[in-house]
Amino acid sequence: MSDINETHTPEAAESKDFIRLMVEDDLRTGRFDGRVHTRFPPEPNGYLHIGHAKAMAIDFGVAEDYGGQCNLRFDDTNPVKEETEYVDGIVYDVQWLGHDFGDKIFYASDYFEQMYLWAEELIQKGVAYVDDLSADEIREYRGTLTAPGKNSPHRDRSIEENLDLFRRMRAGEFPDGAKVLRAKIDMASPNMNLRDPVMYRILHSEHHRTGDAWCIYPMYDWAHGLEDSIEGITHSLCSLEYEDHRPLYDWYLDQLGIYHPQQIEFARLNLTYTVMSKRKLLQLVNEGHVHGWDDPRMPTICGMRRRGYTPEAIADFLDRIGIAKAISTVDLALLEHCVRSDLNARAARRMAVLRPLKVIIDNYPEGQEEWLEIENHPQDEAMGTRQIPFSREVYIEQEDFMEDPPRKFYRLGPGREVRLKSAYLVTCGEVEKDADGNVTAIHVTYDPETRGGEAPDGRKVRGTLHWVSAPHAIDAEVRQYDTLFTQENPEDVAEGEHFLDYVNPDSLEVLTGCKVEPALAEAEVGARFQFMRQAYFAVDPDSSAGQPVFNLTVSMRDSWAKIQKRQ
Repeated sequence: MSDINETHTPEAAESKDFIRLMVEDDLRTGRFDGRVHTRFPPEPNGYLHIGHAKAMAIDFGVAEDYGGQCNLRFDDTNPVKEETEYVDGIVYDVQWLGHDFGDKIFYASDYFEQMYLWAEELIQKGVAYVDDLSADEIREYRGTLTAPGKNSPHRDRSIEENLDLFRRMRAGEFPDGAKVLRAKIDMASPNMNLRDPVMYRILHSEHHRTGDAWCIYPMYDWAHGLEDSIEGITHSLCSLEYEDHRPLYDWYLDQLGIYHPQQIEFARLNLTYTVMSKRKLLQLVNEGHVHGWDDPRMPTICGMRRRGYTPEAIADFLDRIGIAKAISTVDLALLEHCVRSDLNARAARRMAVLRPLKVIIDNYPEGQEEWLEIENHPQDEAMGTRQIPFSREVYIEQEDFMEDPPRKFYRLGPGREVRLKSAYLVTCGEVEKDADGNVTAIHVTYDPETRGGEAPDGRKVRGTLHWVSAPHAIDAEVRQYDTLFTQENPEDVAEGEHFLDYVNPDSLEVLTGCKVEPALAEAEVGARFQFMRQAYFAVDPDSSAGQPVFNLTVSMRDSWAKIQKRQ
């Protein structure tokens, strides 16, 4: 079982987390002049995932709680991997999740000139230098966690030479990888991040916003604090892997003597049966293990949206897991529990038969049809009712019939009586089979006195089946999903193994020839429904007029409730 700590309870989430306590302390002391200004700084090199949703909830949530502001800022410092497509997708995801960044979007690329001038300032102070070592050589010179690094042979270049070389780097005189600009800090520091980190590298690559105006680009550690300072950020909230980078964040700002925000770190979100690395998610996409970033099996926001998750369900999940310093892994079952709880309240009910078996009502008049009234939601009268057709031939699920049923099988079998939801009681008679002995149709008789599903003589019928009128049925495709990986932690692999070795070959099952009631024929893309007695589904964008495609959102079985009971 996953490590579910005490922060993953609604009770703990209601108390103030350590970040808000730090913010309140700053407000009491008057630090930052009583302001709260945060930022959400995604890199546009992929689509956002559920881990980013947690960061978003913290960044925007803290600002909102204290009457502050949160900037949406794109950290677009790597032109090789970044695309406008990702920028547009991120903007949509942030807005879809309900976060307000006002009418302005910020970009690191807007500050390239100022960053460059500050880099020259550090060169003039003698704390930055141009290095000719290759990336492999820099790595070798850096040392290890137990052994100090050694100085580059170019570390003691004069200020004049460094300025000249850096300006020539900007002018495009050198090829990629020929030179870098490094900070001159301490090659013996126990913190590897302070061993003369690279500030700029040469990349002759077109930027999605600045085009070919630049051929040198800032590294994230150099750009991060400068962006925060320029925008007047008060609390720079980061995931825990940046804790060791905070001394470098502080060093750059202190060397420049400019406005200095406070960096605070929190534990990132880890979720069972998935990976959160954008590099690995991109690999899944590029190698065809999934059908794009918005594949409903992906932990991306766009994938979850396509699957039928709601912003409210995701917000509930993030509220339940809370904010902590300790790294832990959250069980996927908790996320599904939140989605299920949300959809139980909001999703209209519909009847759909995924693996149809024809039922012929022998004593129902041929050519007759009637329309029955059925509620759209059994617990919400405000959602109203609808009319569904009933006729002599209907479809039921194959699994709702057994020729030789066990005693506690309360569905259809020879001589057994069941209720067709909101219609009539029927009793099973003959069975039709094909040459291989497979059941192809069932003959039943109905009791015309039981319209609505209740017997006037008060006899009790335990089984209730969903159904769809055969002449009125709409053909549909249904996509059933399982976890993308077979292992709870796909990154916990033995030597010689790879996370891709645990991709679940059965994570997608496509059912064609499903039968759904007429009300689903023109359902809007993204609409969510509970298919009675089955699960929750959402209309996929691949749907066309009269030919809907549905994605399984979440089952009706609540495994999280069972986990809590065991605990």
